[in-house]
Amino acid sequence: MNQAIRLRRPAAIPQRRSPGNSRRRFPTAPLLAALPTLALAATACFADRAPADLIVVGGAIVDGTGDPPRAGSLVIAGKAIAAVADPGDPSFTARDTIDATGLIVAPGFIDVHNHTPPTISLRENRLNEGFVRQGVTTVFGGPDGAFAPAHIRRLAELYAAQGIGTNVAFYIGHNGVRNEVLGEDQQRAPTAEELDAMRALVREGMELGAFGLSTGLMYEPGMFSRTAEVIALAQVAAGYGGVYDSHVRDPVHDFVGSDREVVEIAEVAGLPGKIGHLKAVGLHNEGVIADIVEMVEDARERGVVIVSDQYPYDGAATASLTGIVVAPPELAGLEDFRRMQRQGRTAEGIAQLKDALADPASRAALKQASENGVNGGFAWLKATGYTSMRITSSSDYPDLVGAYLSEIAEARGQDPFDAVAELIVGASEPVNLTLGAIREHDVRRLMIQPWNMIASDGAWADGSDSPLGHPRGAGTFPRLLGHYVRDERVLPLEEAVRKITSLPADFHGIADRGRLAGGARADVAIFDAVAIRDRSDWDHPQRFAEGMRHVIVNGVPVLRDGEMTGEAPGEVVRRR
Repeated sequence: MNQAIRLRRPAAIPQRRSPGNSRRRFPTAPLLAALPTLALAATACFADRAPADLIVVGGAIVDGTGDPPRAGSLVIAGKAIAAVADPGDPSFTARDTIDATGLIVAPGFIDVHNHTPPTISLRENRLNEGFVRQGVTTVFGGPDGAFAPAHIRRLAELYAAQGIGTNVAFYIGHNGVRNEVLGEDQQRAPTAEELDAMRALVREGMELGAFGLSTGLMYEPGMFSRTAEVIALAQVAAGYGGVYDSHVRDPVHDFVGSDREVVEIAEVAGLPGKIGHLKAVGLHNEGVIADIVEMVEDARERGVVIVSDQYPYDGAATASLTGIVVAPPELAGLEDFRRMQRQGRTAEGIAQLKDALADPASRAALKQASENGVNGGFAWLKATGYTSMRITSSSDYPDLVGAYLSEIAEARGQDPFDAVAELIVGASEPVNLTLGAIREHDVRRLMIQPWNMIASDGAWADGSDSPLGHPRGAGTFPRLLGHYVRDERVLPLEEAVRKITSLPADFHGIADRGRLAGGARADVAIFDAVAIRDRSDWDHPQRFAEGMRHVIVNGVPVLRDGEMTGEAPGEVVRRR
């Protein structure tokens, strides 16, 4: 019986290498040291040659470490991988077999920035099909500072009651904690007593098994905090061996400074830091990603563990053109429009907005609120601006697709908000935008960095032709493996798989996932490297991906021969 599993021990602090070097690893010696003990327990059932539950044969194993594909069989007993065996090893038998001939067998993908956990708490959405069909077996909920302990506790209870299709891990969220302590009075620093109460909530979240502190410093109420407040809370997470994850404060107008704040918080608080969905948004930030790469490399050289995650698209959040207009509460006649923004599009709401934009006084009030926020609050034009918003689709203005709002205004010789107003008034159908456009060469420059993970920032997808949403929710991981690996050859397959398996597992301290090795959890993605592709796009962002053949979560197939099995074996993954 061949139980040999190759495990390599990386250096404690990786050294600087060229941007194209994909073999640098996060320090994982303690995690790897745990696997032999786990392997002994997992393989004990074979002492009497009892059959395993499932064996995957015939595939090319890409084990998540960055090593190239190799032939082998994956033996699964219960929730664990019992062995990665040589092809045709007669020592192993199983009650069930998956023939993976011609397919890639990889660890299940770990999405470290995901917004489906609240949605999959609803029974009808519990299988998380859109992500299962991408090969994702574990999602991290609560990014952008979203969740207080009460959110984590409630979601975990719902999952336990009904089951879920993917595993879920959590961050404890700065915004959730701040909201709970400061209530309606957010535009100030907390008192000493309030900061202690916030620390206590972070401690509670970490004791619930959260993997670290997450912030959403671009959004309310995080935007009103100061760095010292975040450091104080990050120090609590550090005491539990947690990490710091951040949607940075001002990524468009202070790109470098906002990312430098992540480094400062991680360095002072003494914990690893992750720059969430890192990207160079806007025409004015083109090329600046090189400065961010240098900053991260410098931090890592002096021993500060800084990583990032990135979605493989040239545009961030999406909205219709009307979605960037903010109606101040004192402006009368826009009740239906405000309801439209809260609940969905209605003809009455659009008609009201067009009437208001046609009136000079009302247009001026809308411009002020849209560009500056209400009472200093959040607004998309304030956060990203005209130089960052690009039209992705429009039946009324097809010649403007691909143009930035700033470019349209300049070409027309107009104030940018006036240009937006005239486009809205003249349109009969929605004009769709990405609110944070990115140059493709900057996407690729970041993608090749060895410390950069790929994550979706995606929401739940239903597989329909609905025009609502962002294509990342249904296509992130197949887009990486199909478009960027197979078609564009930006990354080799084994490095791309490492970025979505062992790299996120190691960063978060998850010892038993992210690799195909004896003793690891049996989370597995099996796909056709020739056929895998994303079908979601800007016009049809909900369409499911193709090419994922089998997905196994905790030893149970949730996708088999391209069809959902209806099983829901997912668990809440907790920090140990």
